[in-house]
Amino acid sequence: MSVSFSTIPANIRVPMFYAELDNSAAQGGSLLPRTLMIGQWRSAVGTAVANIPVMVRSDAEARTYFGEGSQLANMCIKARLNDPFGELWAIPITDDAGGTAAAGLIKFATNAATAGTWSVYIGGKRAQIAVTVGETPADQATALIAAINLVDDIEVVATAGGAGECVITSFHKGLLGNYINTRLDYLGAMSGEVSPTGTTCTITQLVGGLVAPALTTAIANMGDVPFDFIGIGNSDATALTAIKAELNDTAGRWSPLRQVYGHAFTTSDAAVGSLSTLGNAQNSQHLTYFGTYLCPNTPWEITGAGVAQVAKSGKVDPARPMQTLPLEGILPPAEANRMTATERNTLLYDGVSPFYVSGGYMRFDRVVTTYQTNSSGVADASYLDIETMLTLQYILRDTKSRITGKYGRHKLANDGTRFGAGQAIVTPSVIRGELVSAYRDYEALGLVEDTTSFVANLVVERNSTDPNRIDVLYPPDLVNQLRIFALLAQFRLQYPAATVV
Repeated sequence: MSVSFSTIPANIRVPMFYAELDNSAAQGGSLLPRTLMIGQWRSAVGTAVANIPVMVRSDAEARTYFGEGSQLANMCIKARLNDPFGELWAIPITDDAGGTAAAGLIKFATNAATAGTWSVYIGGKRAQIAVTVGETPADQATALIAAINLVDDIEVVATAGGAGECVITSFHKGLLGNYINTRLDYLGAMSGEVSPTGTTCTITQLVGGLVAPALTTAIANMGDVPFDFIGIGNSDATALTAIKAELNDTAGRWSPLRQVYGHAFTTSDAAVGSLSTLGNAQNSQHLTYFGTYLCPNTPWEITGAGVAQVAKSGKVDPARPMQTLPLEGILPPAEANRMTATERNTLLYDGVSPFYVSGGYMRFDRVVTTYQTNSSGVADASYLDIETMLTLQYILRDTKSRITGKYGRHKLANDGTRFGAGQAIVTPSVIRGELVSAYRDYEALGLVEDTTSFVANLVVERNSTDPNRIDVLYPPDLVNQLRIFALLAQFRLQYPAATVV
C-alpha cells in the first residue's frame, strides 16, 4: 500500500466505501492576534478575578470588571477606541497593601469678583463649575468636589479639605497616582475656557503615591496563551524586568521551546533627560517605551491607545511603518511642552518612542524597541524598529503552521529515496521547496525581498547525529520602511541660455 492513511485500517474486510479527511494540503488562515492590558483595578467594586486574564468586549465590561476610573478600565477604554474590532484581554492587578495613594489639592482663596467658569482637567478629564459674583472659596470648592465626583472614568475621588480646599486622591495605591496631571483651562480662550477674573485658584499636583504592585502572578497566569501586543500600565523597573523576562529568547515567549511571541509596551510622562535615562536602562527588542511630557492624559491611557494603534496596523501589515498614526482620545501636550525634533531624535537613539502633534492629534514619530546594544555592549540597530519584530513573528508563525500542518506526521527520508506516490514521507528537498514557496508568498505580501538571494543562502539538511531531525538555516531579507526622504535643492538664479547648434 503506497498511500499513507491515518485512520482507515489496512485489515478491513467489510465492504465497501471508506473515506477519511486530510486538511494538510488545504490549511490556511492565521492566528487572530490578541491584545492584552495589565494594570491595577478597583478590587472593591470590580467583578473580575485578580491576576486572571479576561476578555473585554466593550467599555461597559471594562468598567464592570475593573471598576470605573481604575487604571485598567481606562487602558481598555482607550484601547477599544483605537482598535474597536481587536480581540482585547486584560489582567487586573491588586494594589499593594503596603502602598499609599497619591493626593493633590485645588484651593480657592478669594471670593469670586466676576461670574465665569472653572474648567479643571484631572488626568485629561474635565470637571466644570459655574461661578457667580460673590461666591466664597468654600462655595467654589464644594461645587468642584461634586462636579469631579460625577465625571465619567475620572481616576480620583474628591473630598473636602480645609476652607476652600478640594482634596483629590487617587483611587489606587501606588506610584501611578503621581502621574495624574491636574491643570486649568486646557482648551484655552479660543474654546471658551477662561477662569473667572479677580479670583485665585492654586493647584498642587498629586504626590505621595508609593509602592507599585508586582506582576509575578499575573504574568505566570498568562501561561502559553499568545498575546501579541501587551500593554503594561506601570513603568517601574520591577514591572519591566518581569515582562522582559517573560518575553526573552532563552526561556521566555520568544524561545524555541515556547514560540508564543509577543511585544510589550509602556509609557512614561517625564522630561526628555529623564526619558533618555529610562530608555537607556532597558535593552530589549521585546519592549517599547513610549515617551511624552506633561500630557493631560495619564501614561497608561497613552499605553492603551498606543498599543491598540500598533495592533490595528500590525494585524493588517506587520511591515508597514507606524509613523503618523494618531492616538484617538488622547489630548496632546500644550504647545510649550511639546518636544522639538532634536529632542525626539535624541530619544530615538535612547530606546524611547516619542510623539509629535499634528492636526490636533498625538502621532507616532517612529515606534522603536529599547534594544540598542548587543551582548558585547556595541551599538546595534538590528532590532531597532518594531516592524522588524512583527514581521519576524508573522513569518515564524506562518512557517510553523505550514510545516506542522502539512508534515506533522510524516516520515523522513533522504533525497533520492524511491517511495511510492501518496506516502507520508518528506525529504530535505521537499522541505526546501516548501520554504521557498512560502518565501515567495511573503514577498508577494510585501514582507520580504530578494528571493534569489534567499534561495542561494537557504540550507536544509538532515542532522548528522539525529536521523529524525531536519536543520534549516533560514535567511530572510526583510522588507524595509521608507523613513527618510532626503533632497538636495540645488537651486539656480537662472539657467544659462541653451547653445544653438
